[in-house]
Amino acid sequence: MTQDLPPSGGYSEVRYRRYLPKRGPSGLVIIGGVAAIMTFGFYRVAQGNLERRELKRENLWSRIHLIPLLTAESDRDMYRRTIASKNRESEIMKDVKDWKAGESVYNNTKYFTPPNYVAVPEDN
Repeated sequence: MTQDLPPSGGYSEVRYRRYLPKRGPSGLVIIGGVAAIMTFGFYRVAQGNLERRELKRENLWSRIHLIPLLTAESDRDMYRRTIASKNRESEIMKDVKDWKAGESVYNNTKYFTPPNYVAVPEDN
């Protein structure tokens, strides 16, 4: 009986390691790229915050400057509505004796005081 021997020169090397090629950038490059993108993003957020603050300030000042105009328009509208209401009331209650249009039906002014208007003639 003969013994089974290796071939002359020996067996070929058994490759047991995984030889994977390096794929993609290194970790340092990835961290640097993320840091650069985040820096740019924070810069854009800061610029947006500054612009939003400026727009908010501009909106506030425009409202401040428009308040007198809007108040005057509101007063004119309220005066026109009050006169129209008095005219309607006097038309409806014309047959009631001793009825005064626009006069309060309450005996005190604790809960409601009618607004007073000053009619200013327009300059023509």
